[in-house]
Amino acid sequence: MSLFTPCKGKTACRDDGETCLTCGRSFAEIARTRELIDALAELACAQGYDNVDEFAAYVARKLEKKVRHRRQGAAHESAHGSP
Repeated sequence: MSLFTPCKGKTACRDDGETCLTCGRSFAEIARTRELIDALAELACAQGYDNVDEFAAYVARKLEKKVRHRRQGAAHESAHGSP
């Protein structure tokens, strides 16, 4: 596994053609993350949420739970063999 390093902003980005030399993430990962965040922002705007902070906290909590659950399932499968 690896650690996530947040973007320092487009002005801090330096690249080698494939990755950002500042945060170490691939351009594909950065683009996909931006797409997902943009989609969540569009949803919040379309729904007219006044409490965007609560929506963002909810999404963050659900994301953590899903990742934990998937990792536990993958660890269980590798320890006990695939079904």
